[in-house]
Amino acid sequence: MNSNEKIIEKVIDFLTLVFISVALYFTFIYAPLEKVMGAIQKIFYFHVASAWIAFFAFFITFLFSIVVLINEKKIYDEIASSSAEIGIIFCTIVLITGPIWAKPVWGVWWTWDPRLTTTLVLWFIYVGYLMLRKFVDEDDKKAKFSAVVGIIGFIDVPIVFMSIRWWRTIHPNVLQKGGGGLHPDMLKALIISVIAFTLLYLSMLFKRVKVGLLEDKIKYLETKIRY
Repeated sequence: MNSNEKIIEKVIDFLTLVFISVALYFTFIYAPLEKVMGAIQKIFYFHVASAWIAFFAFFITFLFSIVVLINEKKIYDEIASSSAEIGIIFCTIVLITGPIWAKPVWGVWWTWDPRLTTTLVLWFIYVGYLMLRKFVDEDDKKAKFSAVVGIIGFIDVPIVFMSIRWWRTIHPNVLQKGGGGLHPDMLKALIISVIAFTLLYLSMLFKRVKVGLLEDKIKYLETKIRY
């Protein structure tokens, strides 16, 4: 990593810390309580932000998976796989925060609603993506096979997003024209949360790619020593 990349990483880390702090203030203090749901509605800001970042992370995996099939440079495969790992983390947060919100509001932890079901399928697709990378030893085959899965798997992302528009669902649709009925202060808190989570994603991506490249160097050196 050159000096410019180190500076960019430090700036992103600093902004991440600042925006997460601001997001916590806007979520728990600035944004008003929802009249019906009360305090449990506060989880909405983390739930929605996590969902958008999961989609974005899987989009980066999709994008760089295409690049991998065109250009076999290791860095592109590392970005794709690292982004998939981070995407699974955020998708897991979505699947955890959703039921925590649903229990007091819907009366159940889980229901096979189209939005919930397609999100769970998305999670399994990218877990399968990472499992494939563990089971394939040859780097070239690993990169190409996982790239194909990363491209095909992304098809589920627009399905998840459009599920509440295509099918009857009990999942609320808050992101509509004009803010979807959100109080302006709630909308501000949501936007800041999304920015904070985006910066957190970028910070994690920088670090995970570095770790991946170091792991590859260690494997290469181990092979040289062995032979």
